[in-house]
Amino acid sequence: MTQSGAVQSWWLGVTLQLILAGVLLQGFAAAQTTAAPHKEPMRPEKGIYVVSSSNGTACLLASMGLQLNITFNSVSQNKTVQNIVNLQPNVTKSSGSCDADTASLRLSTDAEKTNLTFFFFLNTTNKYHLSNVSLSAAWPDMKEPVSADNSSLDFLRGTLGFSYMCREQQTLTVSPVLSINTFQVQVQPFGVSGDQFGAAEECQLDEDDMLIPIIVGAALAGLVLIVLLAYLIGRKRSHAGYQTI
Repeated sequence: MTQSGAVQSWWLGVTLQLILAGVLLQGFAAAQTTAAPHKEPMRPEKGIYVVSSSNGTACLLASMGLQLNITFNSVSQNKTVQNIVNLQPNVTKSSGSCDADTASLRLSTDAEKTNLTFFFFLNTTNKYHLSNVSLSAAWPDMKEPVSADNSSLDFLRGTLGFSYMCREQQTLTVSPVLSINTFQVQVQPFGVSGDQFGAAEECQLDEDDMLIPIIVGAALAGLVLIVLLAYLIGRKRSHAGYQTI
C-alpha cells in the first residue's frame, strides 16, 4: 500500500505540472498574438479598388484597409504633430494605369486634398513588388502642404499571376513624415485574369501567426505522452512490488 500511495502522489504531482505547463503555454500564445494597447483610431474599413486597362478589363486589383501616419506643422497647435487618419473607401476615388512591367494605383480623398499613389514593378523573373509610394496632402490645419515620395521601396512582394495577401497589420515606412498601416491586404498588380484575384501568396506575418497554435498543440501533446508513459512505468513498478511481497 505504501508503494501504491507513492505512485498516486507522484501521478498527482505530474498531473498538476502538466496543467501548469498548459496554462503557461496558452499564456505564451496569447502574448504572441495579442496586440499591445495603442491610441490609434479604430481599424480602417477595407476598400476594394480596381484599375482597368484600355479595353475595360481589370488589370490591377486591391482590397485593403489603409491608415495614414502623417507628420506636419500644425496651425492650431503651433508645433509639429503626427496625425493618424483612416482612409474611408466610400469617399475615396481610385484610378491608375497598367503597363507591361509597371502598374499604379492612385487614391484621392477630401476633394483632391489627399492623393496617395502606389507604384508596382515587375522584374524579369516575374516577381513584383511595391517599389514607390508618393503622397501629397493639403489639410486645413497644415501650415504648408505635405509631400512624400520614395522610389526605393520593396514591400508587398509577389509572383506574376498570383495575388499578395497579408491579414496581419503591417507598417510601410515611406519617409520621415509618412508611414502607412495596412490591414487585410490582398493586391494583384499584374496577371489579373477574369477580374478576380489569383491564388494568394501569404506574407510571413500570417505564416508565423498560424505556426503558434501548432507549436503550442504539439508541446501539449508531447507533455501528455510523457506523463502517460511515466504513469504506465509507475504502475508496472507498483505491480512488481506487490508480487515481491
